[in-house]
Amino acid sequence: MIKAEIADKELLEHLSTIEKDGMSIFVMADGRIRGALFNGSRFVNDMRAQHKLGILETMILGQACLCGALMIPTMKGREHLVYRYDTNGPAAGFSVEADSAGTVRGFLLQNPVPVEKPLENWDLSPFFGPGTVTITRMQEGNKVPQTGTTEIMFRNIAQDLTWYFQQSEQIQTAFNTSILMDRAGRVTGAGGLFLQVMPDVGGKLSEKLAERAAKKKGSATAESAQNASDDELLDRVEAAFRAAPPLGQWFSEKGDRDDIIYGLFREFSPSVVLERDIIFDCPCSKEVFKRHVKNLNAAELADIKQNGPDPLEIVCHNCGSVYRIPVSEL
Repeated sequence: MIKAEIADKELLEHLSTIEKDGMSIFVMADGRIRGALFNGSRFVNDMRAQHKLGILETMILGQACLCGALMIPTMKGREHLVYRYDTNGPAAGFSVEADSAGTVRGFLLQNPVPVEKPLENWDLSPFFGPGTVTITRMQEGNKVPQTGTTEIMFRNIAQDLTWYFQQSEQIQTAFNTSILMDRAGRVTGAGGLFLQVMPDVGGKLSEKLAERAAKKKGSATAESAQNASDDELLDRVEAAFRAAPPLGQWFSEKGDRDDIIYGLFREFSPSVVLERDIIFDCPCSKEVFKRHVKNLNAAELADIKQNGPDPLEIVCHNCGSVYRIPVSEL
């Protein structure tokens, strides 16, 4: 990838004063819940610079890439996934790729997004229509990708991804993304929060919770007590999740990840188990594209050499990098 530099000095100064990008992966409630909190303020700005995006386009692809980053903790071993949102609305959708190494890349299916009137708010639903959410996972050693698809239900990127996990992967999961822009249209803060209920083998609810739930339900059986305690726990976790401040604003105003994790979820005894760097990056290069061109059939290669263009210009749709390959190098 040819890295695009952020030219806005005022933006760079602001980014230097807030918490650095990073993802905190944590567990809580005796291992029953895992989560990830991602400060992606620089991440979204890097993505925007690569694709030279406008305000609306930044909001859409920024939220999509934040969601892509938040799915990295769900990966097993060396894994790569493709996250697509296909809609018949004006935005058309997006394609985002993420891998277990901590890199994310992606692009809009329609750029720029057609706008009929000035935006009045940040409700993106008018730009989405009926369509599908598709996630394809490719794991090392597995030659057959695993693909799941659900219908778009909410015309909201985070909510539709939450719906996908519930329907396709049968896992209770929640996503929250937020991007804050100032009056000049700069991204001053961006972040995302992810929570997921672990399988029963992943942890055990405390005995006090089970006992309290059993008394509340008037049940003496261990199974009903466990179910009641599960329901109570999830209700409280959901309430805490919904009480999270707008993360874009939080990080823009110099808030940090620890205060959210250990403050918002304090009653569940959270513990950060891993800190990760997540970046917007792409493995493309001039040499990679040159090999692709050389693999064209003989007639196409001959036509390029005879009629040009020279240099041949190739744009990577995943990151916006522009490569110019002189015909003489073919």
